[in-house]
Amino acid sequence: MGKVTINTLKEMKKSGEKIASLTAYDANFARILDEAHIDVILVGDSLGMVLQGEETTLKVSMSDMIYHTRMVKRGCKRAMIVGDMPFMSYTTPAQALGNAARFLSDGGAEVVKLEGGSVIADTVCYLDKHGIPVCAHLGLTPQSIHKFGGYHVQGRESKTANQIMNDAKLLEEAGAVMLVLECVPHQLAADITEILKIPVIGIGAGSKCDGQVLVLYDILGITERQPGFSKNFLESATSIKIAVENYVSAVKSAQFPTAEHQFD
Repeated sequence: MGKVTINTLKEMKKSGEKIASLTAYDANFARILDEAHIDVILVGDSLGMVLQGEETTLKVSMSDMIYHTRMVKRGCKRAMIVGDMPFMSYTTPAQALGNAARFLSDGGAEVVKLEGGSVIADTVCYLDKHGIPVCAHLGLTPQSIHKFGGYHVQGRESKTANQIMNDAKLLEEAGAVMLVLECVPHQLAADITEILKIPVIGIGAGSKCDGQVLVLYDILGITERQPGFSKNFLESATSIKIAVENYVSAVKSAQFPTAEHQFD
């Protein structure tokens, strides 16, 4: 199987093949995921919570992200690597360009992920013009957790649902190459996935997205409070690698997520 690129993911969307993604933060886990044929490895700022023990992602720095992305790069040969731009690292297009360039040159990421809607459209366009691929992130955006007042499903009201839909279209037009939808009603996610030409990856967004992403530590049952949209794949496996392989198989065959892992 060849190296996964943006073009690979676009072809997968066209053909209806589901995209399997997980987070990783070091070389050993990256190697396991890569050997299990994960398509996309997300070096998430979730490391602030699952590795550093923080309550939110807000204290994660660019240095943290570059360090962990570099480690993942060393263990990965096939999967595409996406790196989370941390809190307040892309407040202006110029700041975003400098930090994103570090992600690609120093960290080895191939795509950078930014949270937010219309407010980051100009930044996405600016990065795209400079040859830096961007994954957008809508719905529950953890860097805005204090604004949301907690980890709540977004888009249940018609006003917020329309805003998420409009933001998704705008970010695609601005040049985003893919989109993560987190904790939104499954029908809204299905509608967005159908309308957009770029791949849509869901986390707590239902089975109709082009693919799924979860936090690795959640599917291994390591985290103290496992999200309701996740599943412990290690419970029925004899090794971590088999657990990851079972996750990939479940995503590819549309056996995960089920109704119990999505929101109305």
